[in-house]
This record gives sequence, structure tokens and C-alpha cells, in this order.
Amino acid sequence: MFPSVGLRAVLRSSAGVFRDSSALGAAVSVRPRACSRPALFSGPAVSKVSGSFAVPPPVRHYARVAKKKKMGPESHLDDLSPTMLKMDYAAVPLAQSTDDLVKRLLSLELANHREKLELKKEQLIAKVQRDENDRNSVEVQVAILTARIRNYQEHLQKHHKDKANKRRMLMAIDRRKKLLKNLRLVRFDTFEKVCEQLGITYTFPPEYYRRATRRWLAKKELCIKVFKAVQKQRAEQKMQQRLGTTEAEEAKAPQAQTT
Repeated sequence: MFPSVGLRAVLRSSAGVFRDSSALGAAVSVRPRACSRPALFSGPAVSKVSGSFAVPPPVRHYARVAKKKKMGPESHLDDLSPTMLKMDYAAVPLAQSTDDLVKRLLSLELANHREKLELKKEQLIAKVQRDENDRNSVEVQVAILTARIRNYQEHLQKHHKDKANKRRMLMAIDRRKKLLKNLRLVRFDTFEKVCEQLGITYTFPPEYYRRATRRWLAKKELCIKVFKAVQKQRAEQKMQQRLGTTEAEEAKAPQAQTT
């Protein structure tokens, strides 16, 4: 009997709760909640069903940033005009008087990279050569190496894992450095002219390539002291030899007078 009484009490309380919630829903359906539709929502109208208030997700219209095109590295062949004739046809007079289609076929517009590089090399040689027939001087060799080095640098910017061409570039840089060093010692005016015409910045090599440690500094100081002591001994020996020769000459002079 007691369990049935308790169950009835629970059912009555739950029925009262359901009655109150249904009355609240009816009140909401009679007086819907006023809401202003924002301008950001571009979807359909908000559905107003009794007991529900469904809002669609907002549609956001953001302005997309324009993608920047990746610009490649600047080439040292960009200053060559596409209307210029190739090096093989530049000295041919017939190529200058042909029609536009043939000129375009013979111009740099349809030339490959090797032909452009040859023309660029000839331009650099013409800036520093001594005369028209000069093809083997130090200045011409520096110009040829400069064109080759710049071509390697442009290639390695795109293909930085090409170890073979990197080694060739470093060898060409060392060769050009030796030529410029000798040219600077022999003819400084020509050295300055070559650097100015080719756009080369000559940097002096470091005085010492090895790391300066305490042991190395102490050894260097000891070597300098030994070198100075040896030079001093040699100078004293030379002075003694000179004194000996002068004394011998003075001793021979009176003997020559008496004879």
C-alpha cells in the first residue's frame, strides 16, 4: 500500500511540472520575442515556431587578400633587349634588311640561355679589352670569369642543392681573385678600371686564416723574437766583415805606396 501511495504522489508532481511548461510555451507562442534581424545575416527568414527559435548560421563575407606572385631572382641577362640580334647574325648586313618575322627568329626573343650568355660575355669583354683582337689578357680573363660566376650564382639561387656547379663557381671565384691580386700589384690603374667596368667589389683576404689561440700567439711571439735575434746577429757579422775588409785595405795601402 505504501509504495502505491508514493508512486501516485510522484505522478501528480510530474503532471504539475508538465502543465507549467506547456503554459510557458503557449505564452511564448502568443507573444513572440522581438528580435531585429542584423544585416550580417543574409540567409532566409528566421522560423518562429511555437516553443522553438532556430537561427541559421551567419554568412560572413570577408575580403580575401590577393595572393602575391613570387618573383624570381633578378638575372644578369635582363638588360639584354629582346630585339637584339644573336651574336652570329649581328655582323651580317643581310639580317638588318630582312622582314620582321625573320628578324624575330634571329633575335634574342627566341634565343636560348646559352646564346644570351655568349652575347653577355662579349659585352663584358668589350668593356675591358685593350684592343679589338685582345682575347687572352688578364682583363679579358677576368671578364669571362665574371660572366661565368654570375651565371652560376643565378643557377644556384634556383637549385641550391647543386653541389657540382657550386664547386665550379668557387673555383672560378678563386681563379678570378688570383688574377685581380696580380693585376693590382702590377697595374693598379687597370685594376681599378676593370673593377669599375665589371661591377666587382674587391675585398682583401684576411691576414690570418687560422683561429688565434693562446698557444698560437705565444708561438708567434717567440718566432718573432728569434727572427729579430737572428737578424741582429747577421747584421753584426756583416759589420765585422766590413771592418775586416776595411782594415785589410788600409794595411795594403802603405805597402802599395812603398813599392
